Amino acid sequence: MGTSKHKGLGIFPKKGNTVQASQWQGTFSHAGVINSSPSSSWTTDDLKLFLPFILNEKYQVLGVWTKADHAEVFSYIGQLWKYLQIHRDQLNRSNTILLGDFNSNRIWDKPDCWWNHSDVVEELAAICLESLYHQQTLEAPAQETTPTFFLQRNLEKAYHIDYVFVSQNLMSCSHLQIGNQEQWLGLSDHMPLTLSIKAAS
Repeated sequence: MGTSKHKGLGIFPKKGNTVQASQWQGTFSHAGVINSSPSSSWTTDDLKLFLPFILNEKYQVLGVWTKADHAEVFSYIGQLWKYLQIHRDQLNRSNTILLGDFNSNRIWDKPDCWWNHSDVVEELAAICLESLYHQQTLEAPAQETTPTFFLQRNLEKAYHIDYVFVSQNLMSCSHLQIGNQEQWLGLSDHMPLTLSIKAAS
């Protein structure tokens, strides 16, 4: 899925695995706000880019690539915040994984914004979804030592903007690995994130 024929968000299962698209649709409106402005309500289809699916009939996964989408205010992490307002209940379940390119980090938080990165992380924690990287490394948000993105493939412009969040029941059996820039930077400005889940015997 996406807005370009050259790039987008896709799911490519290995042989022996199954994926089934989840048809999540909804609408959100600010309670008590009475006006005709389109900014006071939105639908799932208004937001870019989110791809929910079921993996192996067991894991509920939401693939994320937040976009600016010509939004002056609710761009990038604001898109995810809006998505959460509609689909919080669907994400508040066991065996849930949320992963992808958030295009966001706490370093860009604005104090007068209630949909910034820290707010989204707090809302995810409220439904028992936690960042696997931060649980593994015990590093504080905005102090990540392993970058996932190199702007213009410049080693001096390194940021941590890609994430894997998992539900609490998956935390102890999950492991995250981030690709090394020496191996991957020639292929992409983003490093691959590999999530491994040890299935119960």
